[in-house]
Amino acid sequence: MNARVRVRGIYATALTRLLLDAGHTVVDASPPIRRRFDESFPSTPPDATVATTEDRLGVGVSGDPDAVATVRDLLAGVGIDAVQWTDPTPPGTVLDGEVTDTLGGGAVVSLAAGGDENGAPPGERVEGYLPYGDVDARIEEGDHVRVQVRETVATWESHRPELDATLRAGGGIVTLEPGSGIRVDTRDDEAARELAGMTDLLGLEAPNGWRTVWRASAVDADMEALEAGLERAVDSAERLAEAVGETGVIDAADASDSPVAEPTAGAWIRFGRECRFALDDHRRAVTATMPGHHRVKAGSADASAGVDLAEALCEPDPDAAFPFETVRAVFGPAEGDSLRIEHGKPDGRLITLGEGEVTAVDDEGSVTVRRSMTAGGSYDALDIPRESGDVAVTKLKEGRWWYPTTYRTSDGAVKGTYVNVCTPVEVFPDAASYVDLHVDVVKHADGTVERVDDDVLDESVADGDTPEPLAEKARSVASALENAL
Repeated sequence: MNARVRVRGIYATALTRLLLDAGHTVVDASPPIRRRFDESFPSTPPDATVATTEDRLGVGVSGDPDAVATVRDLLAGVGIDAVQWTDPTPPGTVLDGEVTDTLGGGAVVSLAAGGDENGAPPGERVEGYLPYGDVDARIEEGDHVRVQVRETVATWESHRPELDATLRAGGGIVTLEPGSGIRVDTRDDEAARELAGMTDLLGLEAPNGWRTVWRASAVDADMEALEAGLERAVDSAERLAEAVGETGVIDAADASDSPVAEPTAGAWIRFGRECRFALDDHRRAVTATMPGHHRVKAGSADASAGVDLAEALCEPDPDAAFPFETVRAVFGPAEGDSLRIEHGKPDGRLITLGEGEVTAVDDEGSVTVRRSMTAGGSYDALDIPRESGDVAVTKLKEGRWWYPTTYRTSDGAVKGTYVNVCTPVEVFPDAASYVDLHVDVVKHADGTVERVDDDVLDESVADGDTPEPLAEKARSVASALENAL
């Protein structure tokens, strides 16, 4: 299908080029995108919205289910190290849940978000956060509530989707919410009055009990786009009200074990290092782009601003190598800094393996991290106890599909080495990031080399978490490590 897509975030230029080349229509483009492209960008309502995740490692896609599926497939094909997941709580979804905890500003709600259509088995539950100010009743542990997802979060992020007991419908340039009248989200009072007057000319009215809220971008939209957006929002509000009924606190007997209403679908795509460089190529076809543009921007807000300044001051050499050492020297990490090891999983989880001290850096893109271990348990696959005083020394090299961690006793004796196979390592200022690919190679203290967890990788492929091309790359890397060790 030809999808109408709204794009925002640090990948916007590259993804706009990619979408246009694939025959899709980009709508409601930002001013920088309008300047960079010799294209006409309509203000019509989007079928799907693409936005960069909070941590800048990937994007979320939400909107019409068919459009989301189409765009998701396109973006997941950007590079071999792209990993994708279905969002169980896309914005606008209405779910029933049980309050499991009450915090200072809101409640934790266990949501019935399972079901085959959103990629989870029936009965699977996810947690959301309901601010007390967004529900018109006092709520306590054990209460059942019917709520709408206001803001979703990426699969790998630690915080919870934000919920609201008040329904909203539509999206794009116009939203309907409880109330009456018309509101325009702009500081230009004259433009707001003009748009409110144009709304009356459309011949469409919000359903009883709803008010019309126009986004600032609607000020520049033509009558056709305004009419299409409002018509879609009105239709959505009517269907939502009919399907949902009451919101807020409900009787336990009325609670549903599946989503009450799913006006939108959602997906997450986490880009790896190879994806970021592939996106550089798409962006370079439009405007000056330094090597590693998206790789640097993904690291931090300061690094992102530095890229913008560098590209504004000089014409980047497209054939130059990625200046990792320069980027690291300016933004970190440096010797003495703390660095987290963020161990992503193909099923969407993110596990922080701990935080250690950077003890060495070199010009070849390697960073050595030392962690002090606590007693208890054993080291995976090495089958040796973890004892107080043990030290883990991890050597992370930018862009490599693996990294080793050597465990030593308090007196320096080697207990074994664990070599993790993963998507290409990215050493950001505060964390080393990658997605674990399950299969690994270990070297025991006596020199014995063992390859482990091939069966776990096979299961991950069968479950649809790890794409087969990525799994094949992991197996190839593991074989090479076996021979090298």
